[in-house]
Amino acid sequence: MHIIGTAGHVDHGKSTLIAALTGTHPDRLKEEKDREMTIELGFASLRLPNGEEIGIIDVPGHRDFIGNMLAGIGGIDAALLVIAADEGVSAQTREHLAILDLLEIDRGVIAMTKIDLIEDAEWLELVEMEIRELISGTSLADSPIIPVSARSGEGIEQLLLQIQASLADIPDRKNLGKPRLPVDRVFTLTGFGTVVTGTLLDGTFKIGDEIICLPGGKTGRIRGLQNHHHKLQKIDPGFRAAVNIVNLNHQDIARGDVITHPGDYKPTSLLDAHFRLLPESAFPIKHNMQVKLFINASETTASLRLLGAQTLSPGEEAFIQLRLDHPIVAAKGDRIILRLPSPSETLGGGVVLDPEPRVLYKRFNQSNLDRMDTMLSGTDEDLLIEIIQSLKTSNFATLEQKSALLPEVVKDLITSLLEKEQIISLKSSPNPVKDHFASPDYWQELKEKTTAILNSFHHRNPFKAGMNREDLRAALGLSQLIFDATLDKLAAEQQLVQKGNLVWAPDHQVTLSEAQEQIVAPVLAEFQATPFSPPDISKVEASIGPDLLEGLISSGRLIAVSDSVLFTPEAIHAMQDWVREIILQNGDVSLAQLRDHFQNSRKYASATLEYFDSIGFTYRKGDVRGLR
Repeated sequence: MHIIGTAGHVDHGKSTLIAALTGTHPDRLKEEKDREMTIELGFASLRLPNGEEIGIIDVPGHRDFIGNMLAGIGGIDAALLVIAADEGVSAQTREHLAILDLLEIDRGVIAMTKIDLIEDAEWLELVEMEIRELISGTSLADSPIIPVSARSGEGIEQLLLQIQASLADIPDRKNLGKPRLPVDRVFTLTGFGTVVTGTLLDGTFKIGDEIICLPGGKTGRIRGLQNHHHKLQKIDPGFRAAVNIVNLNHQDIARGDVITHPGDYKPTSLLDAHFRLLPESAFPIKHNMQVKLFINASETTASLRLLGAQTLSPGEEAFIQLRLDHPIVAAKGDRIILRLPSPSETLGGGVVLDPEPRVLYKRFNQSNLDRMDTMLSGTDEDLLIEIIQSLKTSNFATLEQKSALLPEVVKDLITSLLEKEQIISLKSSPNPVKDHFASPDYWQELKEKTTAILNSFHHRNPFKAGMNREDLRAALGLSQLIFDATLDKLAAEQQLVQKGNLVWAPDHQVTLSEAQEQIVAPVLAEFQATPFSPPDISKVEASIGPDLLEGLISSGRLIAVSDSVLFTPEAIHAMQDWVREIILQNGDVSLAQLRDHFQNSRKYASATLEYFDSIGFTYRKGDVRGLR
């Protein structure tokens, strides 16, 4: 369903025109009727001559309610700019047109209303000329101007045909599979409970969906869906939606909140954006100035960080960061409007480039400015590469969210970039959705850093077989998921060796000097003399010291089967062969049998069998062991 929104100065006949078009007066509040002035957003539906039903959002025209106007105007497909023939272009006409231009709404119709009050045809021509001059150079520059009278009905049919023409061939709103409904109204209906309304973006809602209200974080469930009084089982992107929610009170939801699926979006207090200051602005933009941010249906104050410029003069553009006083939900590509808190005036607008930047940038860092320029105007491939370079590593979901591209587009781009080796696959999964990606430069940096850490560890600990995995992960500063994928890939490339909980460089070997060999020789002789009842660990450590003991174990010349028992590899193999033979003959082996055969104590026999269990050679069944 397409949506058209009104715009224009107060008392230029917007609501009256909507009533003439639809048969429904959008002003619903007593104060609005008493004052004959739209204060809150009004909603209606209209059937065009071709049978298409569209939604209409009627916005306030008075400058005191510009915030309410901005809450509704962001989700429209086309604009109906209303200018009264008896007054012509007025102050709010200009501001509303500037906002439409900043939001890049390029389809619309200009309705020149109240022509029944004008008897002079030349006056109407002058007003039309004034309107043409006004819209020249804006997004509505080519829009038709239709003279109408809501009271007499003159021009209404032509206006309907032009509205129909303005909506022709508009592409469907993209479906990213991540629905979000910026709330522009919330109320309670007797017998139903909490109802919110808004224009659905980026995905589909269905009855029964679990939802979350952000930024607050309270959850609920969708009990009912309507679109202009039509009950539906699901609603698609671009539709006006009334959503009946259970498990959430209307006090839990405010205008500007976003209803979405849990996990799809996160509130943010920092935005990257590209901004254009209006040519007629009386105020230049200065670094750290306080502004009001309007995005979708939300409004908050923010501090504007100006990047790449000392000040911004009227008509100029720049990259900015916005530090928000209150968290909101945003996505790449969302349009923004900035206004002064006082005096109340629209400064300009632009587009969100990154809804979740990780840091505050240095203002004149050229690499940051180049990155933001790519986010603004680069190709889709450039965009994905830039996101991966910025984040160092990224998964499919993050690329989809940061790029605001359709999932199938992201998949195709990833395949192409991998083939051209412009990005690196960390997990090498056949399904890109399950993979992680890095830039070639970062992957090279990661390899060099890992090698340096391992070499340094081996230099400081020559008698250790390898470095503990968790210590290496901490030194690299990686998440567990990225660390595991990195080590697997480095091992596959023979850049390191990993076994159990240890990691080491492929050329690392534990070797003893000639002098050290002379020190350990008597101990090893004891192990050869009594291979199945050797000295325990404490005695060996007291004799040769902990470092040389570590060296003998790391080099595989001794095997620790428990905290206190060591054997030579030859003794282990002899006991293993015997245990295998006995189990194959008798079906199992007992601790007593092992002890009696090798004439050692229970301590040695018990440690040996528990070691065989731990390496998967045997398994325990009661008091005996079987072959695994």
